Amino acid sequence: MYKLLRRGTGTMTAAMLAASLLMVQVVQAAAPTPVLQSNGNGLVVSSQRLADEIGQKVLDKGGNAMDAAVAVGYALAVCHPNAGNIGGGGFAIVHTAKGEDMALDFREMAPGKATRDMYLDAKGNVIPGASTTGYKCAGIPGSVAGFSALLEKYGTMKLADLIQPSIEMANNGFKVSKNFERTMASQGQAYFTKWPTTAKYFLHQDGSLYKEGELFVQKDLAKTLSRIAKNGKDGFYKGETADLIANDMAANGGLITKSDLAKYKAVWRKPSETTYRGYKIVSMPPPSSGGTIIAEILNVMENADMKKLGFQTPASINVEAEAMRQAYADRSEYLGDPDFVKVPVAKLTDKKYAEDIYKRIDPLKATSSDYVRPGLKGIHEGHQTTHYSVVDKMGNAVSVTYTINDWYGGGAAVKGAGFLLNDEMDDFSIKPGVPNMYGLVGGDANAIAPYKRPLSSMSPSIVSKDGKTFMVVGSPGGSRIITTVLQVMSNVIDHGMTLTDAVAAPRIHMQWLPDEIRTEPQNMMSDATKAALAKMGYKLHEQSYMGDVNAIIIDPVTGEVSGSHDPRS
Repeated sequence: MYKLLRRGTGTMTAAMLAASLLMVQVVQAAAPTPVLQSNGNGLVVSSQRLADEIGQKVLDKGGNAMDAAVAVGYALAVCHPNAGNIGGGGFAIVHTAKGEDMALDFREMAPGKATRDMYLDAKGNVIPGASTTGYKCAGIPGSVAGFSALLEKYGTMKLADLIQPSIEMANNGFKVSKNFERTMASQGQAYFTKWPTTAKYFLHQDGSLYKEGELFVQKDLAKTLSRIAKNGKDGFYKGETADLIANDMAANGGLITKSDLAKYKAVWRKPSETTYRGYKIVSMPPPSSGGTIIAEILNVMENADMKKLGFQTPASINVEAEAMRQAYADRSEYLGDPDFVKVPVAKLTDKKYAEDIYKRIDPLKATSSDYVRPGLKGIHEGHQTTHYSVVDKMGNAVSVTYTINDWYGGGAAVKGAGFLLNDEMDDFSIKPGVPNMYGLVGGDANAIAPYKRPLSSMSPSIVSKDGKTFMVVGSPGGSRIITTVLQVMSNVIDHGMTLTDAVAAPRIHMQWLPDEIRTEPQNMMSDATKAALAKMGYKLHEQSYMGDVNAIIIDPVTGEVSGSHDPRS
């Protein structure tokens, strides 16, 4: 038996809690995928086998994790176009064999002509679809600059050699996977035909969707990649590719100009760091909210004995959900681009602040979001993001998450260049207090401004113990990225799961508004647990599966490197 710490106004024994909350375990989300083992040269785990193979060949040839990360990023732009990209942006966490931790910000930026109220009508109301579809919703892409920055600082191989396999794959085509067919079908034929160039690139000549096993060729994308291979980032942000982007923008009401492209720069930042039960967690700082909010939630959870509370019992879910509720409320008010606003990261990630949040949690009752406000005084992401993790035999590790935001971005492809544009402008607070496509509410800190980077939930992370890399992890999933990543960490650290079990285990999500716990489908949570949570006052909302984790773990005793794909994908 055990005793819960005093929270709020009451103390409760485990026996009382079991009687009133029906502490029952949930069924596993899905059968874990097979364990991926390193061949001794390191390991790449992404969302596409073809990209894994390209990255692994780099490691096998003696390249380091940073070289492989660049190769994988370009490969995913070819074989995973619904999320992999050169028309979007993202973040990377790097851990070197020498013990250095760095964060790379290659998030998109608002064009120079962007204005605070650009997606509002004359009455100040949000124009439906204006920030999510077409050309005007695109931010200045950052992926190419990011990969070049990573290679320039840490790489050992030539960019042309790393891109060449992707050029060949685009030129010669690859067989459409079941997942690729599924993502295209989910959008539907009518979606791609909204934009003539997109239809040309992503549909057959007769307008039909591609099916599994068919060859998908991207000649124009191959030409664009060839220009990057020859000229580096200037092959994208200047010259012919920049002309193609700017001309297409001008012809279709978009805002990005050649001047905007030439001004774009990736930024190296000091990463977000926290500790959790003796583990060091390094993740992304603003303009990503990922590292800050993961730290805040885990700091609250650290006050409870999560192992004794049990995996996804009403008691443990209560702690997690209330921590998430407050953290997402804080996210809405304080997080934004640090080059434009002062973000109180130190205060949000302070252990004492987390302890104060924990003391307010009632073990028997949910807190209405109506009563939760950003907690400090005085001071969005897309479903079709993708994540990959890389480690090498030298001890380097890279965690990369990048995106074009929604499935196939804003839907518009650049004529003559062969790639899709993002719809990342929706990740700004289009109108303070009005939710974006993921239900996230933002404030003035994340308002639109020229050359500002929109707030993100992307959370590429590296976990270490006693100075040694332990886990490399991340996920897509919009606002659920943060909670997905931290639950995988907790599953391993708190509940002693293997990596494959931790990735496969069911997930929950609470983001303050809407006031509900999101659950996964197909009896992922027992009826008894659902009933207990409802009795406590939680609203449960079953939606689609959350996340697509690609993670690597290094055994602290044997040094064995293994990885896991997410069975949800």
